[in-house]
Order: sequence, then structure tokens, then C-alpha cells
Amino acid sequence: MRLSHVDSLLLTRSGLNEYLLAAARIVHGCTAVLPGLLLLAYVPESSVAQTNSYLFVLMFFALLVTVLFQALDVYSEAFFSNRLRFRIMVVAWSAAFCLLLFMHRGLGLLLYASNLQLAIWFFVSLLLFGAERLLLLYVFQQLMRRGRFLNNAVILGGTDNGLHLAEYLKAHRDIRCGVIGFIDDRLARTPDHLNGLPVLGNCQDLERLIREEKVSQVLVALPWSAETRIDQIIRRLRKLPVNVLLVPDMVAFRHAHNRITEVASLPMFNASEVPLRGWSPLFKRLEDLLLASLTLILLLPLMLLVALAIKLDSPGPVLFRQKRFGYNNRLIEVFKFRSMHQHQSDATAELQTTRGDVRITRVGRFIRKTSLDELPQLVNVLLGSMSMVGPRPHATATKAAGILFEEAVEEYTARHRVKPGITGWAQVNGYRGETDTLEKIERRVELDLEYIEQWSVWFDLYILFRTVPAVLLSQEAY
Repeated sequence: MRLSHVDSLLLTRSGLNEYLLAAARIVHGCTAVLPGLLLLAYVPESSVAQTNSYLFVLMFFALLVTVLFQALDVYSEAFFSNRLRFRIMVVAWSAAFCLLLFMHRGLGLLLYASNLQLAIWFFVSLLLFGAERLLLLYVFQQLMRRGRFLNNAVILGGTDNGLHLAEYLKAHRDIRCGVIGFIDDRLARTPDHLNGLPVLGNCQDLERLIREEKVSQVLVALPWSAETRIDQIIRRLRKLPVNVLLVPDMVAFRHAHNRITEVASLPMFNASEVPLRGWSPLFKRLEDLLLASLTLILLLPLMLLVALAIKLDSPGPVLFRQKRFGYNNRLIEVFKFRSMHQHQSDATAELQTTRGDVRITRVGRFIRKTSLDELPQLVNVLLGSMSMVGPRPHATATKAAGILFEEAVEEYTARHRVKPGITGWAQVNGYRGETDTLEKIERRVELDLEYIEQWSVWFDLYILFRTVPAVLLSQEAY
């Protein structure tokens, strides 16, 4: 009765993705050797035998490229995603070209190619790989606009899970899966449309759609507490040529951006994981050592001038040491240039500085405004208690609107999963200085957690690049 919504759909073609991947392998193999074929025009008076040998080498190299691309997951499921995937193509093509260089240098199979020609070969093929990916994504977009997908899917169950799934897939759709509607056995109590998608019928109607090859994927969105019903549906659908996927329950759905991992071959939802994994801690430490050393050398004359100005301006030590929360919520000692009068210093930051604060010295007002008081923390970076970029460390008694930070924001301590930084994502987005409202600390924590989730060396460099203008333009620090 409700099947008219899908009567005009094209029949699903099973295995179409395999044909696309096979075509991609052929195109990639040809792209890898195309510049090499063009080099034949520059081979001086080559004999037929030499040309045939050269062509054989190119054919062998094209095969090696496709095998290596396969091994490096170029043709994984992500091939059909909306991602540009330039990074994996650069890595895979670089690895393949290293084999070509070995054939050239070690085996002497490409004697007619000069170093310049090989460099041109590498970059021309790389540009072609990128252009092919962009063209493929354009084709995918055009197909999706016309309602064509590799799999026509239905959501089984007009539940909260099913509605959340429909909303999520609408926002993150790609060519792999196009949802054409809902299936629900409670037709008498279910409206004709849910979340903008038609209700196509009940499980009996679903079987007909599958047999007519109008549906190739079923997303079961029933509550996991209804395990008996789910078991019945799976047993029923296993008799039909269709992919059946179980949708995560509501708790797991809140963490849909996280991946599935395996523990003893048992798949589990990864709701939270260590931010820096594998080689990332080493890369970040090397980044810190290199940048902190260079910055310290370059700014050492300025730091000496600041130290002299502090000494001449008011009695007391040049440096101020303060206990703050660092990695894993451990207390660390942070160095700063002293900006307050010695007898009015606040070791725990129980009373935040405000505009016109009488505790701040004349020099202190300038160095706080320009963040020059933070420069001694380069020593903290070299010692390993801090990083160049990360969530700013806060003193033990710091408050927002009279409430301790860790009490004001539930996820506050999640900032301490990485080392604190001299600058951070929150600071370059304008959140520095006084936290007189709960909204300010909530937004800081939100940006800090966003940084932790998205960390990369390039992200760090981008934040450092934005730090100087952010400091100069800020009106919040005093």
C-alpha cells in the first residue's frame, strides 16, 4: 500500500563497487606509467628490442603499483567516502616510485630516463592521481543528486535510534548508502513520513522490495533490549540476498564519530581513547624540543630585557613559580616572569586578575598584555612538563564565577589527557584572560577538547602561526 514511493527506483546492481574498484586499479596503473610512455618520444634511435623491453618494464611497474596500492588500503571501503584522500595517495605513490627508482638505479632497467625526467614523472602522475580523485568525487556527487547509490538502504524501525540514524546519514551521506525510507511493523500507529523519509511498509513489504532488488541493505534500528525481535528479523533476512546491519543503541550513538575496535577478536565501540597514539607522542616531543630551542635562542635578548625591566621596576625575584595542573592531573611547577608586586602575589590564583588590578606592576601590565610573561615556560617545554601547543594550565584554585573549574565543567579534567601548552586552540580563538562567567570556561574546555581530538603536527603549526596576531589583537588579558 505504501510501496509507490519506490516503484520508480532503479534496480540495485550487486557488486557494482567491485567493478568500480577494478576500473580504479586499471586507471591507477595507467596513470603510473603514462609519463614513462611519453618518455619514449625522447629515446634516441632506440631499437625495437629496446622499446619492447622498456614497455615490459612499464607493464610490470603498473602491476606493482596496483598491488602496492592494494596493500596500503587505497582500495578500502573509504575509497567511496567523501574524503579527498590525498595523504594516502602521496604515501602510496611515493612508496611505489621508490620501487621504480630501485629498478632504475639498482637493476639498470630505465637507462634512458634522466633524473629530471624521473622527477617530472613523479609529480605529473601525482597530479593526475589527485585530478582523478576530484573527478571521481564530482561523479559521486552528481549520482547522489539523482538519487543513485551503490546500496539502496532502508531503516527497519521508526524508533529514536532510527530517527537519529536518518538524521546522521542525511548529514554525512556518501555514495555507499542511500536511505530510501523506513520499514515499520506498526503501520497503524506510524505516519507516512519520518524525518522526511517515507514509510515503505512492514517486514512483509520489505521482503518483496529485496526480492525485486530495490533494496540491498537493511539497517536494523530496533532497541537492543528487544533482542528476541531482532533475532527473529535477522533469521528472516538471512534467507534473502541483502546486507543486514545493526544500528548502535542510543549510548553508542552519542559517540558515532568514534571507531570500532577489536578486543580478542570481539568488536567493541571505542567511546574514548588515548589522544596521542603510536608515533604521535614522539613527533610532538620532537616538535616541542625543536621549536622551544629555536624560540628560546631567538628571544633570549628580549627575555633578558624583560628581566632587567622587572628588576628595576619593583623589588622581588624576576621569575614567579606557580603550581598548576599538568598531564594526567599532576601538579607541575610553571615558570613566569613576575608581573605582580612581591607582597601581593597569589600562588594559587584564588583571586583572578581584573582590569586595573592594583597588584600588577607597571612592567607587569605590559608583559601580561603581550603575553611576554609566559616566555619562561619555554624552559618548561624543554624539561618536558609542558608543550608548545596544548590546553593552557590553570592554577589549583582558579574559579569561574566563583566556582572551581573542575566543578563548573564536568569534562574539565579531560583537558589533562595531554600536556598543557604555552598557547592553545582556545587562546587563538579569543578565549584568554579572565573567566568571570561559566560560559567562558565552558567554551574554553570545548575548544581544548576539540584540539585534543583533532591533534596533528600541522594543527599545532597552524595554532602557533595564529598565536602572535591573536595576542596582539586581544583585549581580554590584563
